[in-house]
Amino acid sequence: MTAGTLAAGALALSLTGCGNSVDPIERLGRKTAEAQQSPTATPSRSAATAAPGDEAYRKWGLKSPLEFAPKPAQKPALPSATPGKAQVVDRIPVPPTDKVVFLTFDDGAEKDPEFLKMAADLKLPISMFLTDNIASSDYGHFEKLRDNGSGSTINNHTLTHPNLRTLPFAAQKKEICGQQERLEKRFGTKPVRFRPPYGNYNDDTLKAAAECGISQVVLWRASMQINNFQYAEGSALKPGDIILAHFRGPSELKGSTEIQMTTRMLQRIQEQGYRIGRLEDYL
Repeated sequence: MTAGTLAAGALALSLTGCGNSVDPIERLGRKTAEAQQSPTATPSRSAATAAPGDEAYRKWGLKSPLEFAPKPAQKPALPSATPGKAQVVDRIPVPPTDKVVFLTFDDGAEKDPEFLKMAADLKLPISMFLTDNIASSDYGHFEKLRDNGSGSTINNHTLTHPNLRTLPFAAQKKEICGQQERLEKRFGTKPVRFRPPYGNYNDDTLKAAAECGISQVVLWRASMQINNFQYAEGSALKPGDIILAHFRGPSELKGSTEIQMTTRMLQRIQEQGYRIGRLEDYL
């Protein structure tokens, strides 16, 4: 895998922390193998999460309750990692009839206490990818989100959010390992998952990530803008899509709040008939 190959199909994104454009879409990750394995689902939601209250959806602007995917009895078969490199995942290979998607939020610029209430009320399983120089002014905010009973997790998104493909190996390793150390010091454990800023990476990134204790580099196929999704391919969500969103506020979202953006995202997921899964249950 060369840097030139990885550049193909790139789409530039973003707002604060991920670029300059006002209607964001970060570079969408390359396609994973569309392996189709049919894991048998357990009859209940992940043991790490609990069902939200019956009326929570109305409180947060939804017309009906969210549907959540149960933890699969067997994890889907992912493409094997190259020895010495972290595995790359940009879609979970679920059966085409398994309409499940996964929520991920990046950076950590916005720290709205109302969003904490929303995520707790709705029991949203969010995989967070935090950048130290953006999120560290209040890591406690994200700790509360992690510990709200939804099964949310904290993952690595570098120290300073650089375009890693422009950096030599040693500098990439410093960005990734440095954030591993800070997250371990603050939260007690080192993450095993990492997202490169802008989705940009190369072989050095995968080697550095592996040396820093990262098992998986997590990309995405759909990105939530202010009002709607932007897709890597087609015009709708696909089973197993990893959705990219950001912790951002009105100054980056043209006046919309983080809650309004998230409500629209959840509405679009419901409109397309999808359930929400916990990413870590499938990896």
